[in-house]
Amino acid sequence: QEAPKWFVDALAQVPEESEVEVEGCPIRYLRWGNRERPGLLLVHGGAAHARWWSFLAPQLARDYHVVALDLSGHGDSGRRALYPRELWALECVSVAEHAGLHRTGPPVIVGHSLGGLVTIVAASLYGDRMAGAVIVDSPVQRPDPESQEGRHGNSFRNPKVYATREEAVARFRLVPPQPCDNRWIVEHVAFHSLRKVEQGWTWKFDPAVFERVSPKPMSDYLADTRCRVAILRGELSNLVPPETGEYMYELLRRNAPVVEIPQAHHHLILDQPLAFLAATRALLADWEHSLPRTPHR
Repeated sequence: QEAPKWFVDALAQVPEESEVEVEGCPIRYLRWGNRERPGLLLVHGGAAHARWWSFLAPQLARDYHVVALDLSGHGDSGRRALYPRELWALECVSVAEHAGLHRTGPPVIVGHSLGGLVTIVAASLYGDRMAGAVIVDSPVQRPDPESQEGRHGNSFRNPKVYATREEAVARFRLVPPQPCDNRWIVEHVAFHSLRKVEQGWTWKFDPAVFERVSPKPMSDYLADTRCRVAILRGELSNLVPPETGEYMYELLRRNAPVVEIPQAHHHLILDQPLAFLAATRALLADWEHSLPRTPHR
């Protein structure tokens, strides 16, 4: 299946790669765009990596200084003994600082799935350093359950080793399962999800990232956010159905946009990338020209 020109052109824009140490762990990140533009930090989901954003970031870099990081235990970043979301949130703000995203003012953070939950924690603990947080199909339910990544963690407990990279890419599956007609995107993220080991090829993520070690409920963190928040959810998402979006809206005191992406499933940045771009650009443009009606705490 041939990839469209917009996708090929985006990948042709090779990002700058950098690294910063956070609490003793090397954190890798990618950078696109002019450093004098407003800052935008992109946070991937569980078992994913920064290059899930590499076909979207160049589109956003026309107007923003864009950075995407590998959370610890993911991608090309280092590993830790434990992965509390609070420490991942610190990695986000540390990367934003190291990359100079504050040069023109506080940056906006956009997080998908687990990355959205980390973004919520960051908006609660470090909201004074952020211009806003966009939460992309990240479930905060009543009562707060294990996250999507925690519930599906058994799918990742024992990563397999494959004889060839091509075999591993062919075996790559989205979790939770969903259709995605954009095979070129799935193959791209699968290709960059692998690392070479003695026996062949296996996935980069550390299975320990799915151990739940953050005691504070996500609902408390969402209610305590201290910057603007917007929620994007997939119309067909099995993780953030309308009732979950409504509950999150209530936690935000009904003072945040909840935007539904048509015909999108949970991995909406893969199955509806252009609709995601349009919604995100609209939110960011509005935030640049308006003030919050009621500031968060």
